[in-house]
Amino acid sequence: MTAFFAFCRRRQIHALVRAAVLIATVAAAAPGRAAEPITVMLDQATITKLPGRVATIVIGNPLIADVSVQGGGLLVVTGKGYGTTNLIALDRAGAVLTERSIEVVGAQDTVVVVYRGVNRESYSCAPDCQRRITLGDAPDYFAQTIGQTATRASQAQAQAPR
Repeated sequence: MTAFFAFCRRRQIHALVRAAVLIATVAAAAPGRAAEPITVMLDQATITKLPGRVATIVIGNPLIADVSVQGGGLLVVTGKGYGTTNLIALDRAGAVLTERSIEVVGAQDTVVVVYRGVNRESYSCAPDCQRRITLGDAPDYFAQTIGQTATRASQAQAQAPR
C-alpha cells in the first residue's frame, strides 16, 4: 500500500512540475504589457521609441506629461507636473500596441529650498544661486519669477535681428 501512495505522490509532483513549466513558457511567450516606466524630470524631455503601426497616442493626464511624435517612430516625452500618468499607443483598429507608465520627478541638480513660514522659494545653485520656478513655491514668489522670465524673453525677442 505504501508503494502505491509513493507512486501517486510522484505522479502528482511530475504533473505540478509540467504545469509550472507550461505556465512559465506561456508567460515568456506572451507580450508583456508592463514595460519599463518612462522617467523624466520636471521641465525636461526624454526620447523613446514607439512600436510600429501606431495611429493614436493617449496620455492619461496631460498636466503631468506631454508627448510629441517625431519622424522615425520617435516620441518626445516632456515632464509638465510631478506625478505618474500613463501612455497608451493604439493601432488603426484600436488595438493596444503598448502601455507604459510615465513618472515625472524633481530635478536632480543642486536645488536649495527656502521656507519663510509656510511660503516656499526654490533656487538652483550650480554654482551661484538663481531663482527657480518650481511647482509648490509660494504664489507671490512664483508669479514674480515667471514675470521676470517673461519680461526677459520678450526683451530678447525685441532685440533679435529681423
